[in-house]
Amino acid sequence: MTGGRRTVVLTSLALVAFAGNSILCRMALGGTRIDPAGFTAVRLASGAITLWLLLAARGGGRPRPEGHWASAAALFTYAAAFSLAYVSLDAGTGALILFGAVQLTMLLAGLRAGERPRPFEWLGLALALAGLVVLVRPGISAPAPGGAALMAAAGIAWGVYSLRGRGSREPLRNTAGNFMMAAPVAVLLVPLAGGTGAWTGSGVALAVASGALASGVGYAIWYAALPALTATRAALVQLLVPVLAAAGGVALLSEAIPLRLPVAAALVLGGVALAVTAKSS
Repeated sequence: MTGGRRTVVLTSLALVAFAGNSILCRMALGGTRIDPAGFTAVRLASGAITLWLLLAARGGGRPRPEGHWASAAALFTYAAAFSLAYVSLDAGTGALILFGAVQLTMLLAGLRAGERPRPFEWLGLALALAGLVVLVRPGISAPAPGGAALMAAAGIAWGVYSLRGRGSREPLRNTAGNFMMAAPVAVLLVPLAGGTGAWTGSGVALAVASGALASGVGYAIWYAALPALTATRAALVQLLVPVLAAAGGVALLSEAIPLRLPVAAALVLGGVALAVTAKSS
């Protein structure tokens, strides 16, 4: 498999995992099956265990995870802030704040590092952002200040976590280390956040699925793809996630197909395609 095709495959798998994560979070937190702090703790702990087992299976011996405190801190901040903000924001408002913060963080970092997106890349970004607005517009409302601040923090933290992944040479080992460093802090968050204690069996199962597969494995795949992506393009392709999540909701949760979905999908897909096929500067 050529390097370019490998990057496309890895990026596609990571985006599907991110969309799956969105659906699992919606099912668990939107249905009040588990409180936000509990969801975060179970999510990160199950991800850490899964990645440790994968390392053990791959190495045939004692696993050697290699995380970094800054990456682990960004991972924890994203996971905790997202879960805590999710219950106080409408889905549309939350998506705009989250992805707006991700885009801004990664684009500014790319510009600071010397990346100079070409006009077609900027046009593609504008089209994709317009598609996101079309997709979430009916759910937009004035956000609660606390929830908005938490979701913005989640977006910035995820942008930082993704940017740090561009330097990863051992994606599985680095992701495992980051999860193993973040998980104990997430467990401590449960009593500090004053969780409701509403831990249903289905809520825990959804958190485990989110942590083990969509987060743990998905983030390792994302770290494997990131070194081949510029910061600008790594930010841009993530705008596909809300569209994939909406389509997944229709397919898996029997949600009604919103009339705006085809228009939003065309704008986002067209914008991303326009940007990623533009020649790099």
